[in-house]
Amino acid sequence: MTLEPEIRRARPEDLPQIRAIESQSPTAAHWAERDYLRLFESGSVPRVVVVIEAGDQVAGFIVVRCVEQDWEVENIVVERSAQRRGLGRKLLSRMLQLAFEGGASRVFLEVRESNQAARSLYLQCGFTESGRRRAYYLHPIEDAITYEIVTGL
Repeated sequence: MTLEPEIRRARPEDLPQIRAIESQSPTAAHWAERDYLRLFESGSVPRVVVVIEAGDQVAGFIVVRCVEQDWEVENIVVERSAQRRGLGRKLLSRMLQLAFEGGASRVFLEVRESNQAARSLYLQCGFTESGRRRAYYLHPIEDAITYEIVTGL
């Protein structure tokens, strides 16, 4: 019998596992340690951080910046060994639920044009392609495709 993964709000003690997962993903937004520490500081930009656990280990996370009714997905990563098991979809679905419960009218994100797996996931979760940012990413230089989902209207 396989246990259902647990999805919950992240806690400061999750940071070592979150950082380890992020550092192993070439497509993740790579932030400095101080930026991760700020996720849990009062007075910083409001963010929602959610993790998904498989067993007793964090297997993925999502970070969303919340500015009034606009929520922006800043980072979503699933540990390489846990990919292709629906964990990213579960994380994204939970975040959308939290956004809509929190009064968000729009959730948006950008993704590397070459990241076909993520782009497919976003479309399957109800996002629509909304634009392109030329040469948005560095190392290598690549366009970003923007997506959004509008709710509550």
